[in-house]
Amino acid sequence: MPVAGLVPAPRQDPGQADLIVRNAKVFTGDPARPEARAVAIRDGRITALGDDHDLAPLVGPRTRVVDALGRRVVPGLNDSHLHVIRGGLNYVLELRWDGVRSLRHALAMLREQAGRTPRGQWIRVVGGWTAEQFAERRMPTVAELNAAAPDTPVFVLHLYQSALMNRAAVRAAGFTRETPDPPGGQIVRGRDGEPNGVLLAAPGALVLYSTLAKAPTLDEADKRTSTRHFLRELNRFGLTSAVDAAGGFQNFPDNYATVMDLARSGELSLRIAYHLFPQTAGQELADLKRWTETVRPGDGDEWLRLNGAGENLTWAAADFENFSEPRPELAAGYETEFEQAVRLLTENGWGFRLHATYDETIRRDLAVFEKLAADGLFPGGNRWLFDHAETVSGESLDRIAALGGALSVQNRMSFQGTAFRDRYGAEAAGHAPPVRAMLDRGLTVAAGTDATRVSSYNPWVALHWLVSGRTVGGTALRPAGELIDRETALGLYTLGGAELTGEQDVKGRLREGWYGDLAILSEDFLTVPEDAIPGIESVLTVVGGRVVYATAEYEGLDEAVPPVRPEWSPVAHFGGYRSGARQAELVAEAVAESELHRRWRVSRGTATDTPPPFLDPCFTH
Repeated sequence: MPVAGLVPAPRQDPGQADLIVRNAKVFTGDPARPEARAVAIRDGRITALGDDHDLAPLVGPRTRVVDALGRRVVPGLNDSHLHVIRGGLNYVLELRWDGVRSLRHALAMLREQAGRTPRGQWIRVVGGWTAEQFAERRMPTVAELNAAAPDTPVFVLHLYQSALMNRAAVRAAGFTRETPDPPGGQIVRGRDGEPNGVLLAAPGALVLYSTLAKAPTLDEADKRTSTRHFLRELNRFGLTSAVDAAGGFQNFPDNYATVMDLARSGELSLRIAYHLFPQTAGQELADLKRWTETVRPGDGDEWLRLNGAGENLTWAAADFENFSEPRPELAAGYETEFEQAVRLLTENGWGFRLHATYDETIRRDLAVFEKLAADGLFPGGNRWLFDHAETVSGESLDRIAALGGALSVQNRMSFQGTAFRDRYGAEAAGHAPPVRAMLDRGLTVAAGTDATRVSSYNPWVALHWLVSGRTVGGTALRPAGELIDRETALGLYTLGGAELTGEQDVKGRLREGWYGDLAILSEDFLTVPEDAIPGIESVLTVVGGRVVYATAEYEGLDEAVPPVRPEWSPVAHFGGYRSGARQAELVAEAVAESELHRRWRVSRGTATDTPPPFLDPCFTH
């Protein structure tokens, strides 16, 4: 019976969209239809692309229509090598110097955080920065850490090279004059024999990570909140997928429980394909065997799925990438155990990824694969790849192609390129890694960051490196012939990652029937000046038709996340990656202060009256 003032709500037509993004410059990544003005999504998948008037009939009473205001829309980005699971478990505990443009500002952040960090907790700066990004062109000193936080333990990780600790952190870590140096690492000591707060990877990073592991961790509820905020931070830059590369101190299944719980409850805002990494030297084969008997690649769903093993299979086969130290010589005979691991995986239908920085390592690994090829295991249909490959040779690339392999490259040279150039020369640095040679051979190549303990997780810093060949400090490393165009670079960050996980038919492009994953960008990546690329962010990120991040005109359209916990978290106060107008002011202040300091040194006779080097040698290790 009709009731005055009430009318039945019209039904949603099955053809009508849940979400339409209109008035956009859509880069689809699809050669069959490279451009569009509007995108329609229903039930998590793209249902139509076209002009605004083409999609108008798909607007129903429950359709959310987003006006892109003429902005660039791209497929959701996919970081093919990101330690997202480990990063999420610790994100809210970390003071991020990613994007901070002056050391003066970085130390001020540290000093302020010391005032709110409770007794028993540490302040930890864990990767994502380098001295080159600072206006002062130097690292902090231990004395500066002591002055900024005299009583709160401070641990500052610098790439895979070193870590700095204040006096309180040295005590909290239990280091004394009797503490022995761990294998491959050095606890630097003063004249009195006491640890002075400097840790060196010489060349292995175990001393850095094992020390960091001494710091307090979050409880299960806060790990959950921390992970959600880290995923949201990644969504902020247009990331909709990531391939987790596992890593040290990431045990399966214990350290995967948080993302698995979030997946079950439908609270992931990023699609994750993950790997399994044997943690204990000597029991790698036992771990791999147990996993092949209990889980299989592909287990999971479109939000969280197992992709394979790695990035280490056996510890003896892994090289290190501290470019401030000579290339490590791997032990003779590691191939025997390594061959057993690879055979076990391939015979059980498992793919894998391998950490390999140097061509010397890659050649030895390829010899094992070629031996197994005689048994039909290569190319055998299992996805496998080398990660990093900074010095891979053309001959090795040909062998990788013949064996059906792929490569995942990261912008570690954005942060470590100057150290690499100083050790191996400008010519070698100009081809590290040789992305152009990989593409010219038709190899599958995907791009990523290797965040969070080396590079920053900001994908636009990585994309800037791919197209410009410059470090975060502006040093040009790669010649013009080694650079790639912006559309190709974007393809490495979208379809490339999907190819590594076997999802190249459902994501990485904006195409009908594919996942509804996209980002509306703050600036047009395809046309913005090159030096502005690292400043790009997403103003609206969509994963499976869900708006998971929104800012600017779209603020409030995204899903809510719980407040950051604990309340004293650095992220609660400073956020994550630092950008914005205030950064420019702080840089100007730091440059002026640095120049005054240089003039003072000249007046004292401790420096020459010439412009300072890019990095003051007294602050390098």
